[in-house]
Amino acid sequence: MATDYSTCHEPTSDRFPRLTSAIGQADFRLTDEQIAHYHEFGYLAGVRILDDAQIELLRSELAELTQPDHEGRELWYEYNSNESADPDLVLFHALGAWRTRPGFHDMLWNPAFTVAASQLLDGAVRFWHDQLFCKPANHGGVVAWHQDYSYWTRTQPMAHLTCWIGLDDATADNGCLQYVPGSHRWPLLPITGLAGDMQAIAEVLSEGQMQQLQNPTAIELKAGECAFHHPLMVHGSFANRTDRPRRAVVLNVVRDGVCSADDKPLLDGTDPVAAGQPLAGRFFPLLYDGGNAS
Repeated sequence: MATDYSTCHEPTSDRFPRLTSAIGQADFRLTDEQIAHYHEFGYLAGVRILDDAQIELLRSELAELTQPDHEGRELWYEYNSNESADPDLVLFHALGAWRTRPGFHDMLWNPAFTVAASQLLDGAVRFWHDQLFCKPANHGGVVAWHQDYSYWTRTQPMAHLTCWIGLDDATADNGCLQYVPGSHRWPLLPITGLAGDMQAIAEVLSEGQMQQLQNPTAIELKAGECAFHHPLMVHGSFANRTDRPRRAVVLNVVRDGVCSADDKPLLDGTDPVAAGQPLAGRFFPLLYDGGNAS
């Protein structure tokens, strides 16, 4: 039977650094300028949080996880070998890798991620869930324009943060993230679909918002770099028509104290957290207590 790493709320190895007397928060802290950029524009890009060995470890584990008969397949919250609405394109999208493989588990406690996340959340960091978004070479599918929090309203208040981490170089040609800077100040929008028509969001936007959507910012990243974004940031990504894959892991976290707003399980296969109660327990571990990171 496959190991379920959700039972372990600490790193299982030394694959990623740990905060010690020799390796402190200062080694991973964002600058005041980086934090100001996040609050002004709704995102911060180009922060390197994985080294080459860590990238290769995660790529190796990912190769196993994309095989339909992989060990641990019963542990996923959601698994779509192809979520694309276009039959000619492929978008691999899955939630729950942290439960299935030690590398994807241990990266949650990587201080290169947690210290920065604590600064941007202004508090302790609790895990919400992870995602894999993979676009194969030549026919990788789109991720339509959306706001993350539109899918997450069953957790309140809105004190969430997304960290998108490239496992390959991500470019405008192979389907990198695209942001609408400043859209984190827009109100919450209705869900218009995640893997279908890029322009479906147009039906819920004002004329001014549509004008902003016409000039997105392509977030080109080197493998191992990440982009943090606000839960209301409008973002998406176009198809991959290049001869290179575009693979990414996404870590979604909340400031400790965010509560469930639903008595039903928040993710398939998890224990319910009663409405009004803070996220906690086996499936929502505390990753970083905040220390003096803010």
